[in-house]
Amino acid sequence: MSGHNKWSSIKHKKGAADAKRGKIFSRVSKEIILAAKEGGGDPDLNARLRSAIAAAKAANMPNDNIDRAIKKGCGGGEGVQMDSLSYEGYAAGGVAVIINCLSDNRNRTAADIRSFFNKHNCSMAGSGAVSWKFHRKARFVIEGENADEEKLFELLLGGGADVEDISVDDDYAEILAPPEAFGSILGIFEQAGIEVSESSIALIPENNTLIEDINVARQVTKFIDVLEDYDDAQEVYTDMEISDEIAQQLADEED
Repeated sequence: MSGHNKWSSIKHKKGAADAKRGKIFSRVSKEIILAAKEGGGDPDLNARLRSAIAAAKAANMPNDNIDRAIKKGCGGGEGVQMDSLSYEGYAAGGVAVIINCLSDNRNRTAADIRSFFNKHNCSMAGSGAVSWKFHRKARFVIEGENADEEKLFELLLGGGADVEDISVDDDYAEILAPPEAFGSILGIFEQAGIEVSESSIALIPENNTLIEDINVARQVTKFIDVLEDYDDAQEVYTDMEISDEIAQQLADEED
């Protein structure tokens, strides 16, 4: 597994303990709103919405909250208009960064993101300056005993799924596929009774930026942590790659 995925694995496991921050309901609710806004309110016809609802239920979100979020995404119910926004730039070491936000106030969000970049000596860039380095992929994370590369390949290929890559680190497996395969792969996992820890249409870098200096890695990860903690941020993507040793050292420093 590459350093990029090793760090993803560590961050995922750390994130599982971060639900206590009280932000998980807000973030999952926004994802439901966005999924319903873009693909309609019927989860049987909208794989992204089905995935968001599953994440909400896993977080023990009440059904009433889920229903309200779906209605809001479809233009009904009470609430303000939510806009999808994207920002691009570079962190320390030339690491490319993309932040996708869902906001009820464009001006506030733009000012906040600009402030984060400035405070961490990072550089914002115009639309397209960074995004060309990334490709949209269907991404799934499987944990536990089902995180077995051979078994996952057999299951997905046997179901006719178009799979591009499966990488495994201990009990953490990441599956990448073309975005149009998202619904079919999610359905295969559902039919097999395999719990999916994460599922999304994600931005995956074509090539990674290797960071070999632990101090630069600290600067980048600190900046990313700030972005991920920001209420309006839904997704944060980077092309940073670090060695397993540096990834583990950073994780140990956070414990």
